[in-house]
Amino acid sequence: MEKARLTPFPREQAAARICMVSSFATDMLEIKSKEPSLHVLVIPGNPGIAAFYKDFVEALYENLDGQASITAVGHISHSQKDSEHGRLFSMHEQIDHKVDFIEQELQHSEQSIVLVGHSIGAYIGLEVFKRLQNKIKMFVGLYPFLKLNKNSVTQSAIGYIARSSLLSKGVSLFASFIGSLQPSIIRGIVRRFLGPSWSVAAVDVACCHLLKYHTMRNVLFMAMTEFQKLTEEPDWMFVRAKEDKIAFLFGVDDHWGPLSHLEEISKRAPGVTLSVETEGHTHGYCCNEPGSFWVADYVANFIKTQKRH
Repeated sequence: MEKARLTPFPREQAAARICMVSSFATDMLEIKSKEPSLHVLVIPGNPGIAAFYKDFVEALYENLDGQASITAVGHISHSQKDSEHGRLFSMHEQIDHKVDFIEQELQHSEQSIVLVGHSIGAYIGLEVFKRLQNKIKMFVGLYPFLKLNKNSVTQSAIGYIARSSLLSKGVSLFASFIGSLQPSIIRGIVRRFLGPSWSVAAVDVACCHLLKYHTMRNVLFMAMTEFQKLTEEPDWMFVRAKEDKIAFLFGVDDHWGPLSHLEEISKRAPGVTLSVETEGHTHGYCCNEPGSFWVADYVANFIKTQKRH
């Protein structure tokens, strides 16, 4: 793969806006192309905060030579403002929300739609693809979370907390307490917790959006419903039927999407495009510039290859 480009001039900036989708306030991040041949829809993981994907959206727009509009759509109530007054939303409701977004915002679009899903967003993206097969041209899953990993201590711990309403409330209260401190103190705590690889922008997004009671409750509630659903096998029949339009990028050491899952996909649907990122990026690739640039280059190359066929 060619090296991700770092241009000497300022790249096109993604604009943040809030739109109403089926009466729910929805955070979006978008770059509109003047002459788009495609519309790329980015579905986040969990937390489903669109602002985490700013560098990725901008790099993808650049790598597609400005010929595609790019939109990252946040999950309901994974947001700075509690627009839904404490209501909790399941993964199934977040899937419905993405279908509604496409039918509402892109129903009159003449461009083909490409879905890009990260982590649990890959599972959500496949479900959206299944429902809107006549509208979706191709699908890319990045560091996909498609089924539970029984060997992951982290998944076991998150599942234990998420299943308990009491523990979920406690964790959410603690997060909101941290979020109420002075900004410099919040940044220091978040930086120490998340590690040095996170960009300044990603740390700021975590401080502003994630450290809210309603957001953390929704993150954990959605996680609970994810873990319940992902005890089931993926819909291999659908994946096999659309294998020439599907790609997955896995990481070398990613407990959310271990290489054993890649091997299973290769057996169940051998026509799927499968790649392994070996450059040392992480599951949270979008939270720093090098990861965002590399993955954007990968996605752009897949889209360009598909368009030539």
